[in-house]
Amino acid sequence: MNRSEFLKLAFGTAAGLTLTPGRLFAQQAGPFTLAPLPYDAAALEPHIDKMTMEIHHDRHHKAYVDNLNKAVAGTPMASMTIDQLVRSIDEKTPAAVRNNGGGHWNHTFFWNTLSPKGGGQPKGALADAINKKFGSFDKFKEEWAKAATGRFGSGWVWLIKTGNGVDIVSTPNQDNPLMKLAGTSGTPLIGLDVWEHAYYLKYQNKRPDYVTAAWNLYDWDKASKAFA
Repeated sequence: MNRSEFLKLAFGTAAGLTLTPGRLFAQQAGPFTLAPLPYDAAALEPHIDKMTMEIHHDRHHKAYVDNLNKAVAGTPMASMTIDQLVRSIDEKTPAAVRNNGGGHWNHTFFWNTLSPKGGGQPKGALADAINKKFGSFDKFKEEWAKAATGRFGSGWVWLIKTGNGVDIVSTPNQDNPLMKLAGTSGTPLIGLDVWEHAYYLKYQNKRPDYVTAAWNLYDWDKASKAFA
């Protein structure tokens, strides 16, 4: 499988992303743009409600895109793709670029790793890697829940590919495992947004309920193909 085929399998083109070899989210370099959701805003109900999806995508994600364009205007970063920009972020990167660039990448990834037809369990090589690392899928779910509910304040939890294996990583704010400053680097396979705006309308302060509900939405076919 070449890189172009991998990207199409991993992310598809439903979100308005044109995928080409060498780029993860291959869009024109800045100004960065907000792609539509890859499904109807109500498609993830009852697990994530329509209003939350509309506010999350149309307001929060849009704000990251708008603020990112302001932050990179007139700089060399304005000529980068979002994938290139995120991979270049380190401790010296201006906070506005780090936060808004990460916010744009993370949310684009998040929408595309959830599916109305998601749920179940991974198969094949990804299932084997999870079992090898955690002992079983149920143990993996336990460790995932600990990372997601244990993240103090706002952030994300990720299942990442590291070499031939996998690991769980939690990042603060809008950081992600592709950034040079990530404590544990790797390629995200699935991710969960644990900022309160991702779940508060339906779950209020019950983050564990949101974490549990999200198991019905992960697109394991897409994640498995990405891992392979």
